[in-house]
Amino acid sequence: MTGRTAPTARMPLAQHLREARVRAVRAAAALLVGAVAGYLLSDAIFDVLREPIEQLAASRDASLNFDTVTSAFDLRLRVALVAGIVLSSPVWLYEILAFLSPGLTRRERRFTLGFVAAAVPLFAAGCAMGLAIFPHMVELLAGFASDDDSTVLQASTYIDFVLKVVLATGIAFVLPVFVVVLNLLGVLSARTILRGWRLALVGIVLFSALVTPAADVFSMFLVAVPMALLYLAAVLVVLVRERRMRRRAPEEQELAAPELATPTTPAA
Repeated sequence: MTGRTAPTARMPLAQHLREARVRAVRAAAALLVGAVAGYLLSDAIFDVLREPIEQLAASRDASLNFDTVTSAFDLRLRVALVAGIVLSSPVWLYEILAFLSPGLTRRERRFTLGFVAAAVPLFAAGCAMGLAIFPHMVELLAGFASDDDSTVLQASTYIDFVLKVVLATGIAFVLPVFVVVLNLLGVLSARTILRGWRLALVGIVLFSALVTPAADVFSMFLVAVPMALLYLAAVLVVLVRERRMRRRAPEEQELAAPELATPTTPAA
């Protein structure tokens, strides 16, 4: 153990708690700033979410309904909080990793940083996919009502529906990263992952069917195909990694063999 790492390993409990408090305050401050930014951007966010209703209103009577006096303000705060969590995610993720990193090995730290570096853009891509498909889902589901009826949607229920779709697709896009991490940790081998492609494909189809309407085959296709391609990419990554490890194993054994075979010089 080097002199630089020894004080970290013997960090007193009071100092450890002080560091946790400082990092928690930084994360909370970033969340507050993100929530304020989300509140300022809430009008633009609502415009995006309200667009399918406006398109629907062009052909029939359709509108969002706020059933209480405070529901519009409460909904704006909810959207601001969700936007704040997303916008401040790089800061609070860094604070969590910086707090945990002294207790991790160099290998675990590298895996954790790699996981975050891959998961953040994939989660953003999944959320963007959810935002792209939800207007088509709203149009299809509302189309089952008769043209003689009025479509009056509760604003809170409608926003919850959109957020669930967006977050579900975002999380789904991150799942292949977990497959790679489990392989790096030695939990799943490439052969096991490759053998389970049928189960993975069935799971992808079922998940796509759950987050999209049963009659909306096009939206289901848009969700399932990227997930299948990401799973294929994860399989290719673990196959290449294990192939490199098998190639390096004989070379490491050859390098270690002369050291083991060198006789020790007897003491005079």
